[in-house]
Amino acid sequence: MNEHFVREKQIDITRLDNGFTIATERMPEIATATLGIWVATGSRHEQAHEHGLSHFIEHMAFKGTARRSARQIAEDIENVGGDINAATSIEYTSYTARVLGENIDVALDVIGDILTQSVFDANELVREKGVILQEHAAVEDTPDDLVYDAFMETAYARQPMGRPILGTPDTIRSFDEATIRNFLAREYTPGKMVLAAAGDVNHAQVVEAAQKVFGAMPSAEIRGPETGAYTGGERRIARKLEQANLVLGLPGLSVRDPNYYATHLFAHILGGGLTSRLWHEVRETRGLAYSIDAFHWPFSDCGLFGIGAGTAGSDVSNLVDVTLSCTRQAADDITEVELTRAKAQMKVALLAALESPGGRIERVARQLLSWGRIIPSNDIITKVDAIVVDQVREAGHRLLQGAPTLSAIGPIKGLPSLEAIGAGLRG
Repeated sequence: MNEHFVREKQIDITRLDNGFTIATERMPEIATATLGIWVATGSRHEQAHEHGLSHFIEHMAFKGTARRSARQIAEDIENVGGDINAATSIEYTSYTARVLGENIDVALDVIGDILTQSVFDANELVREKGVILQEHAAVEDTPDDLVYDAFMETAYARQPMGRPILGTPDTIRSFDEATIRNFLAREYTPGKMVLAAAGDVNHAQVVEAAQKVFGAMPSAEIRGPETGAYTGGERRIARKLEQANLVLGLPGLSVRDPNYYATHLFAHILGGGLTSRLWHEVRETRGLAYSIDAFHWPFSDCGLFGIGAGTAGSDVSNLVDVTLSCTRQAADDITEVELTRAKAQMKVALLAALESPGGRIERVARQLLSWGRIIPSNDIITKVDAIVVDQVREAGHRLLQGAPTLSAIGPIKGLPSLEAIGAGLRG
């Protein structure tokens, strides 16, 4: 492959004395600036009484600071045509904004303000608890969301890794200012934070602003989360619904495992697109589901492979049988044609994500937090291109040796036992 297939832009990186990291990427063709702070803390870093706290803090960050009301936070960004957002995942929390390049100082000031000067007003705490309790109720009323929460809880039973990000009504109601501040002091430490910016940005300007806002934060020992330990098992939720939603899973690999790319390619060939085996057999040939997909979720120290689908209650058993057969067959006889196509799709997905400043800063922040360095796209593409058919088949066979996880909701009377499913996976 041509070594200049991907032209990496210049990324400037500065690390403050306390460990806070700033990375910027100037894109002369872009008139806007996209920036964000990623914190290497998510739901898996919470203690039992803190379940849901990362997500709650993300919401409360926009509810007022010592200098700004909630209204003023929104106005200061929108008055310059910008937008601001935040997100919580299992391993990360992010706070991002997009503005014109000339207004990057405004965005930096607002994000810095909400991360260092939030007041956590008692009235706002009560209001936002109500909002999140409604969000929690919405998931309970949405089977195709609930089944994935049940899937994670079952795959990683009785540990932070498997707990739903939103928390429970009891933990949400229990949060107070002291709990929030203790969590922030423990987890929002400069060594776990990266400020990434791309577009019409000036590195020196961003570093100067970051130094003013974050330079005085005390450095602290970085404590990793409890190691994720896959358990497997099943959870069946019988409900009177029009459709049964199912997720079948197996232990996967972490982002650090050398077999990660082969496993990802196996998942894609099995159920990653309109030409995938599951889509062709389950949807197009047999009409058993509106959609079906296979996925591989890698985390820092573990991973999870799964297949998700929805079907009529009367077709549950047939859907499972066909899915197990397709999965076993793929591990035996994935072809060179399928692998070549999956590689091309994987590379397009990787490179398409880099075509926007938002995609670029997320990549930079996550890589710096995970690896302490930027991994050139060409290095990733080279690894993908080097995978051969036998490696992908071996990845499939390794997956099938794991203990299964099953979550199901709806009319699931015809669902086979977990033991029968496990036997079906191994053939």
